[in-house]
Amino acid sequence: MATTTLTEDTFSETISGNDIVLLDFWAAWCGPCRSFAPVFEKVSDANPDIVFGKVDTEAEPGLAGAFSISSIPTLMVVREGIVLFSQAGALPEKALVNLVQAARDVNMDEVRAQVAAQQPPQP
Repeated sequence: MATTTLTEDTFSETISGNDIVLLDFWAAWCGPCRSFAPVFEKVSDANPDIVFGKVDTEAEPGLAGAFSISSIPTLMVVREGIVLFSQAGALPEKALVNLVQAARDVNMDEVRAQVAAQQPPQP
């Protein structure tokens, strides 16, 4: 699957409607972002069951702000609506491939239990 451009209008639906979403927060003026783009695209082609979304921080400052993006590129992995990974900086292809596999391998029952344990008790 080719990468998908995400906007404030399409973001929530994309996150809620897909099991795994990789997010690349980028900007056209960013050299490392431009260097990482072909790697992100290549790995997206090899994983058609995963959404690889690109968020242009210049065009979508609200999304960048909502995720406190302070450096680009920033890569995030969201699975079942939960951010599992967030890191600034471009990754080499092998590291991105490994990250995709790690996202697939996560036991989401354990993650949901950990998230629930961090929530304050409901009255």
